[in-house]
Amino acid sequence: MKTVEFQFDFGSPNAYLVHRVIPGIEARTGATFVYTPVLLGGLFKLTNNQSPMMAFSGIPKKLAYENLEMRRFIEKHAIPFTMNPHFPVNTLLMMRMATAAAIDGGLKEYADAAFRLMWETPAKMDDPAIVAAGLTAAGIGAERLMKRAQEDDVKQRLLATTEDAARRGAFGSPTFFLDGDIYFGKNTLRDIEERLSQ
Repeated sequence: MKTVEFQFDFGSPNAYLVHRVIPGIEARTGATFVYTPVLLGGLFKLTNNQSPMMAFSGIPKKLAYENLEMRRFIEKHAIPFTMNPHFPVNTLLMMRMATAAAIDGGLKEYADAAFRLMWETPAKMDDPAIVAAGLTAAGIGAERLMKRAQEDDVKQRLLATTEDAARRGAFGSPTFFLDGDIYFGKNTLRDIEERLSQ
């Protein structure tokens, strides 16, 4: 069975959109997507990259096209989406909690809930009280994960996965690795699925 590594940060709307279509690809191909939390802000610093909003701020037509392409993807896959009014959100706490869930178990359930809170019923997910309330309401053990997020093994793991992503060629989210080959962006899912189906 093939596996695809999916490097993600909850602050990326495109990572959320990918998260919503991955189950269909897994069902059609029999492959498994393995989620790897990386800190997007850290990855940007390591690779001298910027968010599209910053990078293309002086190119209005490019930003408009980026938004059009996103709307097309959302409509094609019938994905519920609401732009988070607090964007950009500092995701350090959420990504440390994701790392704790990756270490201790329960990452899939945590990722489902956190992505929904960011991009379906958008909340200010850099406010610890809001994070705790939203995740608890979703049935996630938020208190335990928030405590784990402050522990050294979790902090070091997130730092390590982010640095490793940069070393392997990643510069943003969503990034995928399949058989050692890198793919970037939600539109590469078509190429990934085609390769998985061969």
